Amino acid sequence: MILPSRTPTDSKDAIVNDENTSPEPSTAGPSGASPTPGDPDARVRPYSPARTMPTGFEISLKEKGGTDRQLLNPPTERRQSMRGFEDKYVDIIDYIVRITHEIWEEKNIGYIYDTYRHNSRVIDDSGLQYGRDKIVADTVHTINAFPDVRLYADELVWAGDDVTGFHTSHRTVIVGHNTGYSKYGPPTGRRIAVWCIANCVALENEIYEEHVIYNNSSMLMQLGYDLRTKAREMGNAAAALDSLRDARFGEAERVLGQGKPAHLPDLPEDRFDPETFLRHTYHYVWNWRNLSRIEHAYAPGLRYYGPSGREFYGRGEYKSFILSLLATFPDLALNVDDVYYMGNDDEGYLTSIRWSAVATHRGYGLYGRPTGRRVHLWGICQQRIRDGVIHEEWMMFNEFEVMQQIYRDEPFADA
Repeated sequence: MILPSRTPTDSKDAIVNDENTSPEPSTAGPSGASPTPGDPDARVRPYSPARTMPTGFEISLKEKGGTDRQLLNPPTERRQSMRGFEDKYVDIIDYIVRITHEIWEEKNIGYIYDTYRHNSRVIDDSGLQYGRDKIVADTVHTINAFPDVRLYADELVWAGDDVTGFHTSHRTVIVGHNTGYSKYGPPTGRRIAVWCIANCVALENEIYEEHVIYNNSSMLMQLGYDLRTKAREMGNAAAALDSLRDARFGEAERVLGQGKPAHLPDLPEDRFDPETFLRHTYHYVWNWRNLSRIEHAYAPGLRYYGPSGREFYGRGEYKSFILSLLATFPDLALNVDDVYYMGNDDEGYLTSIRWSAVATHRGYGLYGRPTGRRVHLWGICQQRIRDGVIHEEWMMFNEFEVMQQIYRDEPFADA
C-alpha cells in the first residue's frame, strides 16, 4: 500500500513503572532532577533511553469500545499527561486512532500538517521518505486509488510519555475498492482487505518518526497481479534509477571467520521480562538456528499471521516457515532494533518488536533458484504473551520489496 507512516527510535533499554499515567523517566534533567511528564518546565528528551512501559491495560484499544464511543462520541476528560497535544485527545490511543480516522476516512488530508513534524522521517518498504509533504502526496495518491478506503484499528501497543516521546505500534486493517489509478497500474475495481503495522514516535502533537510496513504482496494478489511478474517489473524500474550502487557487499555479521554467534546474558530467573524474553527468542531462533527454542517460547496452539496471506496454527507450521526462509537465505543475520510492551504477569502482555536482517539469496526455496543477490529484510511483529509464552504473533516484513531485489533482470536475465 502507499499510505503514510509513523515510527519509534532504536532505544533498547526500558524502565518499568507502576502506572499507565504520568510515569517518571529515570534520567535526570538539566538541573539533575528527573523530568516529570506534564511539567511545563521539563524539556523533552526524545533520545533518553528511559522509556516507561504501561503495566496494565487501563489505556488500551480494547478499553475504548465500539465506533460510537471511540469515534463519534469520544470522551473529553484527559486520562494521561499529554503536554503539547490538542486538548481534544484524552490519551495517546485516542490521538492515534482519531487522527488516522480524520485524515483517511474524513479525508482531512491537510491535518497531516498539524500532526506530523515538518522534517518527519518515514521508513517504509521503499526506504526513507523524508518530510511531511511526501506524506501528504502519498496519502492523496492512495485515497485517489481507493476512494472508499477504511482503516480499522485492530490493535495498538504503546509506551513512553510526553517527555521521552510516545511510542505506538498501530496494527490496522485496510479495506477499499481500487477504482482509481495507482503506481501499480490502472483501476481494477477489485476490493482489498489487507493489514499493516505502523510504529510511530510522537511529541507535542506531532509524529516525527515512523516505521510502517504494509502487506503489499497480499494487496497485489487481491488486485489480480502476478507477484513475480510485478516484482520483476518494479525491480527493474528501481534498478534503473539506482544504477550507481556498488554491487559489492560485505559479510553478513552473524558468524565472522570461524567463530559462532554471540551468546546473550541468561534470562532473569526471578521475574519475567518481555523485552529480554523476545530478544533471546529471536536471537537464538534466527541467528543460532535453534528452532527447539520455539517449543519453550511459543504456545502449542500458536496463531500466526504473516505477509502474503500466511496464517499458521501451531508450532510445527511456524517452524516450517522459518526453515523455508533460512534455507532460502543461508547466511541470514537478524538484529532486533526496538522492543516495547504493555501489560503484566497476571493479564499478559502486548508487545511490539521491530527487526532488520541482511541475507544473500544462495539457497533454493521460496523465491526460486539462487541468484546470489544480497537482500535487506525488515519487519515489525506484535505478540500476545500469556504465562511466559507467545500465543499469537502478527509478523509483517517487506516481502514484495525482497522479491523486487531478487527478480529484477540484471544481471540474471533468465532468472
